[in-house]
Amino acid sequence: MKRYTGNLLLLILLFLLLAFFFLGDVFIPKAIDFSDYPMLHSVFVVFLGLFLESIPFLFLGAIASSFIQLFISEEIIQRMIPKRPLTAIFAAIAAALIIPVCECAIIPVVRRLIQKGVPVHAGVVLLVTAPILNVIVFGSTFYAFQNNPSILYGRIILCILTAIIAGLFIHIFSTKDVVKEDKLELVQGHEHDIQSSKWTSFIDHTSQEFFMVGRYFIIGALFASVFQVFMDRSVMADIGQAPIKGTALMMGIAFVLSLCSSADAFVAASFSHSFLPGSILGFLVFGPMLDLKNVLIMMSCFKRSFVVTYVLLIFAVVFSLCLIAGGLISKGGF
Repeated sequence: MKRYTGNLLLLILLFLLLAFFFLGDVFIPKAIDFSDYPMLHSVFVVFLGLFLESIPFLFLGAIASSFIQLFISEEIIQRMIPKRPLTAIFAAIAAALIIPVCECAIIPVVRRLIQKGVPVHAGVVLLVTAPILNVIVFGSTFYAFQNNPSILYGRIILCILTAIIAGLFIHIFSTKDVVKEDKLELVQGHEHDIQSSKWTSFIDHTSQEFFMVGRYFIIGALFASVFQVFMDRSVMADIGQAPIKGTALMMGIAFVLSLCSSADAFVAASFSHSFLPGSILGFLVFGPMLDLKNVLIMMSCFKRSFVVTYVLLIFAVVFSLCLIAGGLISKGGF
């Protein structure tokens, strides 16, 4: 019964999204009067932008997760990822280049891969690199910083360095038991439901995965929207030229704004006159790896101790690398 309920909810949501996309500008102004509440209107607009921008990628991630669960065996994945830790890290970096998902969608995919037998440290490398090492992000960053190519190169290099350092740290210090027990009543082949076909199971799994991750995303997007509207930009301008404070602030802004990595370069470019290059890199590198909605999604997929370790580790590594990169760029050596 839950299977059919999930599929029905998915169809209803898709219908509402299409109706909202084509008819929202006609009906919403009539249904909701924001004229007396301009700040509330701004929050609604920002939230709606985040929602419409990210929902397709969340849906894509649910599809990829379902495909991995139902059509790719543990044996295939274990053969793809080498057993040697360092080799597995570079194999995961290479795999990130061909995984077409963003920072929201990669989390359930990595969870499923770890459940299928991929080493935890290789999964962490995918979490770090997949949102940045793809053609769309390369193109948007290049276009946004045409006059400063060091930002593009720095973003790629720092992403890879962060992945290597984080992967080695997790391999040495983390346990293998990091995934939360899957509470979804998923159909996973003939062992659970002989009468269900693979494709029926695929649709069922996709819908349940989508709604499980989506509810955490909505909470994070709402907080990010409120922060964007009430953020005091004058405070940022005062500390933008201080490397340490500026980098920490830009990383914090990236965390709260929760922008998609395919579009965050244009937002970062708008700060480039107020902040140093190292701070801009902090925004572009840290944001896709960690933001508010992603942490909430990770809490639904991984154990709390692992999430806390991951957050502290990524912050420390990215912060340190951005300070070093900023100094090199200022000296013309990057």
